[in-house]
Amino acid sequence: MSFQDLLGGFATVFTPSVLLLALLGCLAGTLIGVLPGLGPVTAVAVLFPLTTYLDPVAGIIVLASIYYGGMYGGSTTAILLNIPGEAASIPTALEGNLLTKRGRGGAALAMAAITSFIAGIIGTLGVWLIGPTLARYALDFGPPEMLGLLIFSLVTIIGVTSNSLPRSVAACGIGMLLGAVGFSLSSGAARLTFGTTELLQGFDIVPVLMGLFGLAEVTRTILKPPTKLKGALAVGSLRPTRAEFSAGLGAGIRGTGSGFALGLLPGMIPTIASFLSFASEKKRARRRGKSMFGRGAIEGVSGPEAANNAAAMAGFVPLLCLGIPTGATMALVLAAMLVYDIIPGPVLFEQHPDFVASVIASFFIANVILLILNLPLVGLWAKLITVPTGILMSIVAACCLLGAYLAQNSLVDVWICAIFGIVGWLFTTWEVPIAPLVMGFILGPLVEMRTEQSIQISPTFFVESPIFMVFIAVTAVSFIFGIRLRRRGIAADED
Repeated sequence: MSFQDLLGGFATVFTPSVLLLALLGCLAGTLIGVLPGLGPVTAVAVLFPLTTYLDPVAGIIVLASIYYGGMYGGSTTAILLNIPGEAASIPTALEGNLLTKRGRGGAALAMAAITSFIAGIIGTLGVWLIGPTLARYALDFGPPEMLGLLIFSLVTIIGVTSNSLPRSVAACGIGMLLGAVGFSLSSGAARLTFGTTELLQGFDIVPVLMGLFGLAEVTRTILKPPTKLKGALAVGSLRPTRAEFSAGLGAGIRGTGSGFALGLLPGMIPTIASFLSFASEKKRARRRGKSMFGRGAIEGVSGPEAANNAAAMAGFVPLLCLGIPTGATMALVLAAMLVYDIIPGPVLFEQHPDFVASVIASFFIANVILLILNLPLVGLWAKLITVPTGILMSIVAACCLLGAYLAQNSLVDVWICAIFGIVGWLFTTWEVPIAPLVMGFILGPLVEMRTEQSIQISPTFFVESPIFMVFIAVTAVSFIFGIRLRRRGIAADED
């Protein structure tokens, strides 16, 4: 993609209607992100149906804005109230709230916003520079090579989610079974429909994901005891000291590099990048003998927040270039693109260059909007947490059910959403990870189809394709890495 294409993308994004939609997306995402448990994946799931009435460029721009707004909202309550809005904000809460207790909550929020902005901009540049090159290489991929990539994606997801390998494997298997319902992609035969015509087309991804991440979170939030806030909220000055700025900026740059590199790999969701950055900064501070960790270290805020945003940005590279979602949120973005009849993959940059350029340009704009908009609204976001949980969750539940219906104007989808809401709640109650189920549901049919195509090409394809063998070797390394993460207790299920 040339610089001229990118300028054309900016021309599209700078139209008043698209800018307004990006602004509303950032606001809506932040609003949902500050609510405990309702992170970016829930924000995207709840608001996704509303974007289907927009044109493709505007729809994806709004979803990306919601995604980033949701991540920022999680950090706000984590720092001020010690209530992480999402799993990726847990490391931020550890040191951020200690800074708030010292009267430096405003500085922590400012550094989180600044480093998140830097990570978002650098990550966007990475998508622009790496994406087209990766897409050109991916054009040489045949069925065996794509099968190797799909296996790598599934195994990585299984390896890094949950601290129980059997539960991750079981969740992925259930997801693949659900993905097999309806007509087979290869043979066209109906499977697992139990004689019902409603299941001939399989489960639509919209009600499934809205149930798993929307209604399930609502149920869990209502059933758990409300968090009681202690003490008055003291934001303090938003201006960091020179020492805080220097330390925070360095941690943010390091978090950006590690987060973007990890985010390119399927399964390395922002939560994991955030935890790893926190651990790295803590270890680095101890080696230097100047550790403030445990008393309020600005590095413990800047590093994880930058890694979180960089990993989220990097997830768009495999999605746009290979059609492989790296987590639940990317799966929803994939679903949106499919609704618009835009198939992500190696030829996307050639068939829809205007679309890709506009989406990448929108990433720059969304990061600028979040930086300018959200710091002045810190007090408002913090007060939102005092609204009765029942009122907020009722609104979210209604949006989920309405969105499930609007996806295809089908009451069957409403029931599917409700059923998967129960399934999602039961999974989290039993500590079974949801991410492998989602990835198995999406990638399972593709694995089946690519396997059949590869066997038709050659029954011994697995030793004849060097790229396939490389993917299998990398899969083994990734699996071992996932085991190490589980032993360290870093595995996570949310995106």
